[in-house]
Amino acid sequence: MSGNSDATATALARIQTDTVVAMLKALYPGLQFEIIAMSTTGDKILDTALSKIGEKSLFTKELEHALERNEVDLVVHSLKDLPTVLPPAFTIGAICKRENPCDAVVFHPKFVGKTLETLPERSVVGTSSLRRAAQLKRKFPHLEFKSIRGNLNTRLRKLDELQEFSAIILATAGLQRMGWQNRVGQGALGVEVRAKDQDILDLVGVLHDPETLLRCIAERAFLRHLEGGCSVPVAVHTAMKDGQLYLTGGVWSLDGSDSMQETMQATIHVPAQHEDGPEDDPQLVGITARNIPRGAQLAAENLGISLARLLLNKGAKNILDVARQLNDAH
Repeated sequence: MSGNSDATATALARIQTDTVVAMLKALYPGLQFEIIAMSTTGDKILDTALSKIGEKSLFTKELEHALERNEVDLVVHSLKDLPTVLPPAFTIGAICKRENPCDAVVFHPKFVGKTLETLPERSVVGTSSLRRAAQLKRKFPHLEFKSIRGNLNTRLRKLDELQEFSAIILATAGLQRMGWQNRVGQGALGVEVRAKDQDILDLVGVLHDPETLLRCIAERAFLRHLEGGCSVPVAVHTAMKDGQLYLTGGVWSLDGSDSMQETMQATIHVPAQHEDGPEDDPQLVGITARNIPRGAQLAAENLGISLARLLLNKGAKNILDVARQLNDAH
């Protein structure tokens, strides 16, 4: 059968795709998977900050076209690259167990042993994320922040070989998947499929990690309700403890001077193994999970929406509107 298309035609994308294929082969040893490497708009436009491009499907559009034409059956993404609203023909058929969702600081060789706090005044830190920049500007006002684009290899080469950056901010999960722990998403991998292709949905659905799935539903519901994306600094984090799902979300101004953060929790049953879920069209925030109880999914979605409404009622919309206007103006 036709297999996975990788998300960015890079070494990391290939590793992520190979990881999913290995899990599927272990479950379905009789099936063959062909891997087709593809590039996306986001991979090709490297001289512009993500927040300036204005395209919501930077890392998905070309891959979804291949799905639509039946050239591939599955697409492996870093879940953070998938918009919270997908085209009607597509759905996330599997969310794999999340790895470390934290950010990592990687320093230029001459600053090894330093911390962001101890970097010299006006040192330049590279990141492609408005959210990361806003959070760090607030905490480390003595630093300057500049956009850096490219795959992991390219960004690390820019850091090591040029004298432009003192440090760069990367996703820990990506560094770990590449085997570069010594240099230290959001940690989760999502498998996108055709929404009405029941055979493929059944094939990949067994990859759902129940806890990661419910956490991602809450996070994506929060981001969707706030209309958070690459053009505004919005952050969300979840933790599961003793049957409680804790959701923390925040918004920042572009310079980090204004911010708002709140935490809410809900009691959510995480099944120890796959159980019977909804039989009808069960998509929530672009995710289909027929083997996870519908009640747990709805509780996670409601938690995300409730936290977003709380922030909006406290004035988050003003912060986000100003951030969008300033980002569009620069």
